Amino acid sequence: MTCFPVVCEVESVMLEMQDPKTGVKSQPQRLVITTIPHAITGEDIVAWLTNCYSIEAEEAWALGTMLVAFGYIYPLQDHKRLVIKPDASLYRFQTPYFWPAQQWPVEDTDYAIYLAKRNIRKKGTLELYEQVQYNSLHKWMNHKWDFIVMQAKEQYRAGKERKKPDRVVFDCQERAYWVVHRPPMIFTQQSIMRPRVKSSVSIGALVKYSVTYNKHDPFLAPCLPSNPWVTDDVTYWLLNMANVEIPTKMRVERWTFSFGELLSDPRGRDDFRLFLKKEFSGENLAFWEACEDLKWGTAATMNDKAQQVYKTFLTRGAPRWINIDGKTMEVTVKGLKHPHRYVLDAAQTHIFMLMKKDSFGRYLKSPVFKDTQKRAICPDQHMFRKRRPSISPIIVRQLEQEERARMATSGPVDITQVMSKLSNKGKEVPPSKK
Repeated sequence: MTCFPVVCEVESVMLEMQDPKTGVKSQPQRLVITTIPHAITGEDIVAWLTNCYSIEAEEAWALGTMLVAFGYIYPLQDHKRLVIKPDASLYRFQTPYFWPAQQWPVEDTDYAIYLAKRNIRKKGTLELYEQVQYNSLHKWMNHKWDFIVMQAKEQYRAGKERKKPDRVVFDCQERAYWVVHRPPMIFTQQSIMRPRVKSSVSIGALVKYSVTYNKHDPFLAPCLPSNPWVTDDVTYWLLNMANVEIPTKMRVERWTFSFGELLSDPRGRDDFRLFLKKEFSGENLAFWEACEDLKWGTAATMNDKAQQVYKTFLTRGAPRWINIDGKTMEVTVKGLKHPHRYVLDAAQTHIFMLMKKDSFGRYLKSPVFKDTQKRAICPDQHMFRKRRPSISPIIVRQLEQEERARMATSGPVDITQVMSKLSNKGKEVPPSKK
């Protein structure tokens, strides 16, 4: 079997690390209530690499992380982070059966069996990325899903017959293998193979975008009243603060480019909110902002925010109920049983498209936008005098060093001679008085 030279070098390092005499020392370690045989710690791995190859600790840590990322060493605790922690975190050497040099073909069917087995063992509580891939594989491989579930049950039943330490070790080995080598999903492959837009069309869209935004780039076009990156005058930033009362004309013009531009500007959202309030549909924008707050907020408040959004906008009789279709509501309510940051994405996208297709066009024609556009200011250009270029600090330092050297080489000063010279100059009569 062919093998890349780099892989062979890595595997030679792994064989040295597993040498019973000179390799990394392993010993049984207690993990929760189970004793894991032949476990090693992250600090022992980093120390061995440092001593064996005479490298710095940072280089040893980077090398150890590479060995974990390629699946030669796997963590026993934090499975999702494929790095070496230089502390007492536990690791094990991956069995050579799972080494990359074996070049086993990775298939969607094998990965589906593994996910189905984990789903049985975890009673339906998979990790978020595993749940997404499990649902996708179930959808695309529905024609043979009964076979996949049957194989998963057989493997789960065989695994329960092992001793608990062996079962934990094998589960960690298998999970580490699939974290590194999980195959691309079928729909991803189809997406890659799907024909794309013609080059002429994409280039035309790029040119149109560049022409549209050319005047709004302060590095490409002059910005009024002055460019703060050149003049140190911060008036431009003050006029374009997030919640300024009266915006500039160029800022208002950007709102007309797209609905995304309007929502990305806090001042634009305030103006749009005023328009929706007059049309008694302000709950749509409020729901979109609540979804953004959930998506980018802290993890500690995620569950509370999700429940608050559900009570405010989605449940029956909600004070600010929003109108979404039944399928989207079903997906959203089902996801709220195990909330995460993106659990409201489907409903948020539905409301976004509703505002974009309906409310945005009417907003641009409304008296609210026309009044804002009329009151918008166009600041006058600030004219600054050109300042003399200051002396380079390097030149100043050189002059100081030369002056110190001249003073050091000059001899002691005779004060009597200096005073006599000054008195003689005072006695000299100017030529005009002679």
